[in-house]
Parts: sequence; structure tokens; C-alpha cells
Amino acid sequence: MTKTNGSDLQAKGQQQSSDQSALVEQIRQLGHEQGFQQVGITHTDLESAGKRLQQWLDQNYHATMDWMADHGDKRWRPQKLVPGTVTVICARMNYLPPETGILAALRDGNQAYLSRYALGRDYHKLVRKRLARLASKIEQLSGHPVIQRPFVDSAPVMEKPLAEQAGLGWIGKNTLLLNREAGSWFFLGELYTSLPLPPDEPTPEKQCGQCRACTRICPTDAFPEPYVLDARRCISYLTIEHKGSIPLEFRQAMGNRVFGCDDCQIVCPWNRFAKTTDEVDFHPRHNLDSSALADLFTWSEEQFLANTAGSPIRRIGYERWLRNLAIGLGNAPHSAGVVEALRARLSSASALVREHVLWALDQQGQKADHP
Repeated sequence: MTKTNGSDLQAKGQQQSSDQSALVEQIRQLGHEQGFQQVGITHTDLESAGKRLQQWLDQNYHATMDWMADHGDKRWRPQKLVPGTVTVICARMNYLPPETGILAALRDGNQAYLSRYALGRDYHKLVRKRLARLASKIEQLSGHPVIQRPFVDSAPVMEKPLAEQAGLGWIGKNTLLLNREAGSWFFLGELYTSLPLPPDEPTPEKQCGQCRACTRICPTDAFPEPYVLDARRCISYLTIEHKGSIPLEFRQAMGNRVFGCDDCQIVCPWNRFAKTTDEVDFHPRHNLDSSALADLFTWSEEQFLANTAGSPIRRIGYERWLRNLAIGLGNAPHSAGVVEALRARLSSASALVREHVLWALDQQGQKADHP
């Protein structure tokens, strides 16, 4: 029998470590080839993030998003969601289109403001497809079958805690992932894998310092404290996830924001370093970056379905689209055209839309009486 001495084992360990490091660098390069600006590696220990999630849920900050409480501990125990998972590969992809006139759109009360991530095609399919390609190439590199599954904001996956652990940035006071070189205008994706890989080091500490710009700018005061979001007050939640009537206390604060809200990103100092995207699919379609509220309000349901095909906007449906636009028109400067557009909807509007149209007409009437 041949004995293996300590030096042989050490050499074998060093070789294995060297091979893993080389594989990680190859994975990063493959990720860049798929359009990701950064790829990080992390372990599956999310126990502390799971505790923070439960505390958030206990405060009912998730509003009607009951799915946030579903799936038990699969959110913070990846190996339960995908058995065999030992490593999570995290990636980010820039989405900010060039020349989108963010501030000009927000300041123009007659123009509809849509969150910049929603101007182009739906990111879910595009990013997931790139992750699937990356998974295929990783399996080829490894030389043996690997359990792998890609995720993009569509399953019980704690994407921001994972990305933070993987060194892609830190979770800021606005609860978004921030990166020193890229700000926050990017999508995240994850690849659960059975391939053991050395984890990257997370950012040593959060880099927000004493800055409170994001929490102060929020139109509806949706941050009860730094690093905590109360979805019940968040315009993104209200315009996208919320299915019923928009509470009166938030309608004027919504301004012209009809799908999502970017205020806490716009004012973040780290977004001075944000890069625009080269992905054509993320560039604006149907002039949604510069459309008048009244023009969008005239769309028929057929036009809405046609113009939002392949768009994340489609998921809110036509009724909520009109609901949100009605609020925007109520907040718009008074004009005969706005009043005419609102009145034209009354006869065919659903009960939900009619309620918001009547509110908007009342707002327009008050402005006419007190110009």
C-alpha cells in the first residue's frame, strides 16, 4: 500500500484551489460575454437575512404581497429550493437607457413618468436566457453534469442579500443594491449550482455614510427608518402590485408617476457613476419615455395590449393602467384637454377606474377655480 504524506496532500489541495480559482475567472469572463457587467460567487448561508425578512413581514410592511411570506424557509435556504445547491453565482446587468430625460419627465406634469427599468422589453426573459447560456457553458467547463437553475426575480430567492454577500455591492438605505462603480440602475440574476466554488468577499461595510437623500426624497415617506421599506406607502407597490383603489392620502404625492418610482435612485450620490446600457432591448419603446398622460389615457385595451407586448408594464393590466393614469391627470396642470380626456372615459370605465377619474376631475376643477 502506498502512503500519502502531508506534503502530497498539501500539494493536491493547492492544485485544487488553483483549479477552482481558474474556473471562477473563466466563469466571470463567460458572464461578461453574456452581457453581465459583474459576476460574483457566494455561499448559501442566509440565516441572518432570513431573520430580517421575518421581522419585516411581522410589521406587515409587505402589504398585500402575501407571496413574500410563502415557501417557508426556501427563501433563505437555497438548498431547499434547489436540492444539491452549494454555491450561488450572482450577476448584474445595467439597464439605464441613454438619454431618457429622467428629471425633465418628472418635472413635466403633463408627461407620464414610468420607472426606467420598464421602458423596454421585459428583463425577466432576457436576463434568465443569458443566465441559462452561462449555466450551459459552466457545465461544459466543469466536464461533468452539474445541477444548475437560473433565477431572475421570479421565485423565492433573496437576490439582494445574495448579491451583497457575493461582493456586487451593499444594500443601501433605500433597500436597493448599490455599487461604487455602477450605482443601482441594474438588474440582478442568480444561478444556483451544485458546483463548489470559492466565495467572493462582500463589501467590507455599507458605503452610505450619513447620507439620507433617498429616505428624505420619497414622496410618500415609505421609509420608516433607513434600510427598511414600508411597501404600503411605496409608489412602486401602489402602481404595480396594489390591485384596488389607491388610498387618497397618496394620490397627490404620486404626481405623474404611473408605473413605479425612481426618486430614491435619482438622488443617490452613487448613481453619478451609473453606466447606461448597450442592450437595445432595454431602450424605450413606443415613446414611453416621453409620452403625454392624456395620450396614453386614450389607448384602447387593444392598443394597450399591443404596445405593452413583451413589456413588464403588461402585468398590471389595462384597468390598473387607466387607474394610474387618471391619478396622473388629476395631478396635471389644469387644461381643457385633460378634462376632456377624463370625461371621455366616464361612460365606459369600470368602477375602479371611474372612482379615480371622478377624483381627477375634482382635482382639475379645483385648479380651474383657483389657478
